Amino acid sequence: MELLIFFVCLAASAAGGICGIGGGVIIKPVLDALGVLSVSAISFLSGLAVLSMSVISVLRQRKARLVELRIGSLLAAGAVAGGIAGNAAFQAVKAMAGSDRFTGVVQALVLALVTLLTLVYSAFLRDRLPSFRVQNPLACVGIGGIMGLLSAFLGIGGGPVNLAVLYFAFSMDTKKAAANSLYIIMFSQFSSFLTSCVQGTIPVFPWHYLLLMTAAGVLGGILGSRVNKRISAEATDKLFAGLLCGIVLICLYNAWRFA
Repeated sequence: MELLIFFVCLAASAAGGICGIGGGVIIKPVLDALGVLSVSAISFLSGLAVLSMSVISVLRQRKARLVELRIGSLLAAGAVAGGIAGNAAFQAVKAMAGSDRFTGVVQALVLALVTLLTLVYSAFLRDRLPSFRVQNPLACVGIGGIMGLLSAFLGIGGGPVNLAVLYFAFSMDTKKAAANSLYIIMFSQFSSFLTSCVQGTIPVFPWHYLLLMTAAGVLGGILGSRVNKRISAEATDKLFAGLLCGIVLICLYNAWRFA
């Protein structure tokens, strides 16, 4: 089972590094479907795997200068606050539900809906709807906050919603959106991790899983950043669409299984 978890995280982190979706949006539903750990443990470990992947990817891509530091930093600042709020929302839902299974249903359905909307926008509406170049600092922080809240609540890092927002609100192309998404993910996941540590809400899990998943996140980040430099934006878009279709189906299966 450990080997399977390692390769799931490695493949997801590599794909996330290529597309800018973080990898957690793949790791979380796949491990939920496999039922290897509790929903809380998977959310926490998935977030740490994504954090390690995003740090490596951002460091390796810094020479390409794809990150728009002003906009990206404002979004990241909002994502930090959003990450704290998302972590609190997850704990609140868990406390109200009284069980990991109900929390899993909520996460799976929300993730399926968000992913489906992103797929529809990316595949059918992106070229038909106008895009914008938001510059207002408060608006950027607010947008980042929403992105951070969703990513922390769902335990997915950043996911496809980051890319859709960066396309629509900031008129970024695929490569630039991927780089800025990873930059934002790095800050939102770090804030979520610190919140869990300070509040003492770290779930119980086998500690060697933490080493496996973070190591896979690092290796996946290295692999993904290398591939990202070599493939075209068109190929990245196709991989992104294919991943979204798979994620929606897995999430719907998870909602059914937990229910």
